[in-house]
Amino acid sequence: MPEDFRLIIDLVAVLSAAAIGGLLASWLRQPVLLGYLAAGIIIGPTGLGLIKELVQVETLAQFGVAFLLFALGVEFSFSELRKVQAISLGGGALQILLTLLVTTLVSLGMGWVTSPVQGVFLGAILSLSSTAVVLRCLMDRNETESIHGQVMLGILVVQDIALGLMLAVLPALDQPTEQLGIALAWALLRFLGFSALAVAASIWVIPHWLRILARTESRELFLLGVVTLCLGIAVLTQQLGLSIEVGAFVAGLMISEVEYADQTLAYVEPLRDIFATLFFAAIGMLIDPIFLWNNLELILGLVALVLVGKFLIVTPLVRVFNYSLKTALITGIGLAQIGEFSFVLASEGQSLGLVSRQVYLLILGTTAVTLVITPFLLRLMPQLVSWAETVPWFKPYLTQSDLPLEIADDLPEKGHVVVCGYGRMGRNIVQLFRDRNLPVTVIEQSEQVIQQLRDQGIPYVYGNAASLPVLEKAGIESAQGMAIALPDPMTIRLCLKRCLQLSPDLDVVVRANQDKDIEVLYQLGAREVVQPEFEASLELATHLLTGMGFPMMTIQHDVQSIRNSHYLDFRPEQPPAQVAQDLRSFVQELNSRWYPLTSSSPLVEMTLEEANLRRMTGVSLMAIQRATGEEIDYPDAHTQLLSGDRLLVVGTGDELAVFDQLARSQVTVPRDGHACQWLMILGDSPVVGKTLESLDLRQYGVHIQAIWRAHCLMNFPDSSAGLQANDRVLLCGGTQSLQRIQHYFSPLLIPLPTAHVSPVRVPVNEI
Repeated sequence: MPEDFRLIIDLVAVLSAAAIGGLLASWLRQPVLLGYLAAGIIIGPTGLGLIKELVQVETLAQFGVAFLLFALGVEFSFSELRKVQAISLGGGALQILLTLLVTTLVSLGMGWVTSPVQGVFLGAILSLSSTAVVLRCLMDRNETESIHGQVMLGILVVQDIALGLMLAVLPALDQPTEQLGIALAWALLRFLGFSALAVAASIWVIPHWLRILARTESRELFLLGVVTLCLGIAVLTQQLGLSIEVGAFVAGLMISEVEYADQTLAYVEPLRDIFATLFFAAIGMLIDPIFLWNNLELILGLVALVLVGKFLIVTPLVRVFNYSLKTALITGIGLAQIGEFSFVLASEGQSLGLVSRQVYLLILGTTAVTLVITPFLLRLMPQLVSWAETVPWFKPYLTQSDLPLEIADDLPEKGHVVVCGYGRMGRNIVQLFRDRNLPVTVIEQSEQVIQQLRDQGIPYVYGNAASLPVLEKAGIESAQGMAIALPDPMTIRLCLKRCLQLSPDLDVVVRANQDKDIEVLYQLGAREVVQPEFEASLELATHLLTGMGFPMMTIQHDVQSIRNSHYLDFRPEQPPAQVAQDLRSFVQELNSRWYPLTSSSPLVEMTLEEANLRRMTGVSLMAIQRATGEEIDYPDAHTQLLSGDRLLVVGTGDELAVFDQLARSQVTVPRDGHACQWLMILGDSPVVGKTLESLDLRQYGVHIQAIWRAHCLMNFPDSSAGLQANDRVLLCGGTQSLQRIQHYFSPLLIPLPTAHVSPVRVPVNEI
């Protein structure tokens, strides 16, 4: 067969196998590059042997490496780095250095390498994490704007920068020991000199070149010019003694801050994806599956060592930079794998003789397994954290860093509105309130944004909006309302749940980032949920309909009807199975349980409105499974509870325990005409230190349903429970009894501004 035609056959075989492998990986919800690696193993010389000559395929795969690093440079974002600048630069650099040090010492001690240089090289491989896998996991869970998401992406950006430096000094590591210092210094000098020229070119040359290409309005010419720039600089660095990969990465960085960066990336991405597929498939062809199988125990041991080692390095570093233990744990798990660019370093290292083929194959196998495990670990981590919060001795460690980092001196005391998040929407809300001289408090977790609030004289609480101590310092109990405009869905749900735990009657409006979040936010207790895209549609339609002569009253009625229906007219209809699946994914982030409802339960035949579970126990009912097999997701207030139902409820451990008491008929539900009111005990009240038994409130037809103390809700306290200063107590009983007892308690108890008597049917202990 002619050689040129043989190349075409090989390319078709590689791309076809990679497409099938990537498709299977996608179906299994795994990174597609694992499918490419598996395809390479199957069709390579150690597999079916469809590809026997690797030289030509590997040559084309070099284009994949160049385009991968070029796109990585173009995607580099200084704005992402600035969001978490301290942890990115300081923590990212320390993480790499510590990984290098620990890996060198361990590998020398275990005899895996024969020299410190090889240990450093192995440490460089292990120090990199997978940007592709981590970003995909964060995007799937809509957590790219979460605190742990920003921290992970910030550290990954620093690792990307370090990759360029590693590739620059890699050839120098091949020099004899006595010449190693000079070789490293010369490599760094060449890299710094080339970088200086690149910076100058990115300022004075590259923008003009891209502008000329763009003016042609020809996609082909623009792509050709960009590819020429990428490969030309890559070849230049090769001639300077650096690697092609360094040149491609620097070429991307030169474009990253130019106005045509997005257009460049959009044009280059298809080429990158095709040639990168060849690269990962070529890596797979070099893997010997028999070797991996024979060394499976060793590889699994190395996987455990890598995961635990990187976790133990990253987690304390994140804590050192004053992030919460939860953020540190999730970040440590998220960055515990070995990245896809480690394949590039490993391949270069083998060609330079820095590692043997056996170590190289062990690296490839270990890397592949860590990439497979990472999505599962990230998916499991929130549930592990929720479980850890129920462990008494571990809970303080998870909550101690939830305290506010700073509080403004001029916080309003009552009648204010709390705004969670000072992004574009939060700024607009605050401006509207300040223009009307209305009190407002902002909760933010970004140091950069907090400085803006300081400069503008806006009252703020610096901390996590989902933290009970932070919400309490913001004065949630005495606030008139709250707007949640946070970018992270998980933080939004936790913030909403906990603010209503502090103030059950609070008027809370929430921004939904995605339409599938709307129902779960309403179910958690939001008074109003706003979806920006749907609201924009309503405003556009309102303007057009008004111009066409439709009555304004009719238009406003229709618009309000759409809002009242939770935008159902705009949302695509989903099958019940998909709705149930989305609900399960939501409640995974919150503490949830299924409870059976027996025939003796006082909740049987009550509607959710009558049961009033959120106010009385703190839990939110998310779904009902009937005995007939029917499932009701996001039940409304008129849904009736029946014997044999299984209830999916969300709440803290204490709240779930109280609900369990109620569901198992340990407390009874009285007749209609009962009400509840939250009251606060002042420090000089004579009831401070007294037990409920000594107060004997039963004679007044009133019962203390719950006590809120130090961020802990104690429902159904027994008669031996004592009252302390600053306790908030929930008094329940007949409406008239509550009114009569106000005179008795008025010198002792001061009602909260938001407290009010509501004639609802509530569960209390039998009096």
